Amino acid sequence: MLHGQTAIISGGMGDIGRAIARELARQGAHVALGDLRDPADVGGFLRELESREVKARYDKVDVSDAAAVKDWVAAVEASVGAPSLIVPNAAVVTPANFRTVTPEAWTRELRVNLDGAFFLAQAATLRLLDLHKPGRVVFVGSWAAHAPHTHIPAYCASKAGLRMLMRCMALELAPHGILVNEVAPGYVDAGLSGRFYEQDPKLRKRALETVPVGQLIQPDDVAAEVARYCDARLKHVTGHVQLMDGGLSLLSAAFRGEDA
Repeated sequence: MLHGQTAIISGGMGDIGRAIARELARQGAHVALGDLRDPADVGGFLRELESREVKARYDKVDVSDAAAVKDWVAAVEASVGAPSLIVPNAAVVTPANFRTVTPEAWTRELRVNLDGAFFLAQAATLRLLDLHKPGRVVFVGSWAAHAPHTHIPAYCASKAGLRMLMRCMALELAPHGILVNEVAPGYVDAGLSGRFYEQDPKLRKRALETVPVGQLIQPDDVAAEVARYCDARLKHVTGHVQLMDGGLSLLSAAFRGEDA
């Protein structure tokens, strides 16, 4: 259980972010969420978390702004406690292949998905080092970090970069009791991919038929894996990619349809 710890989650008001917040609060962690939504729109969710008898906080923050992220981490520490469970989750995606993706879209995805994850992980772990405290960093990555998707090359590149960032951090921080891992989902029936499925039900059907286990991932499934890597009892796992793609990586691109 996570009683007495503080979790900080970027992209906290998305489908996966909310599921992670619920699960960590259920296990007793205080929760600090960051996102771009108006604070007036999140009161109901904060009250839901607080019903678990934990503290909950929301800040409107652009993770691509390093100074804003540093200020966010400091504000969370002052009001809730220094975050020891760090979950860089914020991400964006723009469907566009290599020939059509614009420089603006490419830059935005790298700034949010990779730079934003780095800014949060760095700012929060530096505070843990200052305080001589252990912690856990769990990046929400993607199987797209290793499986080419021609319709979202910027997203693939950002998640591949995030994976190597995770490994570098894991090696450097291990002696300090800060373990760093990645949860890498495949087809999630919510969030970024969920919006595509809503717009194109045939795409959802094809994805469902393609996954070897015959099921799409739900946000609660991702949250359960994130929580597992936050557990203090998991003392010897760092630099690990927890792939949860239902067997997609066992298939060739030609079989699964690389644009699925």
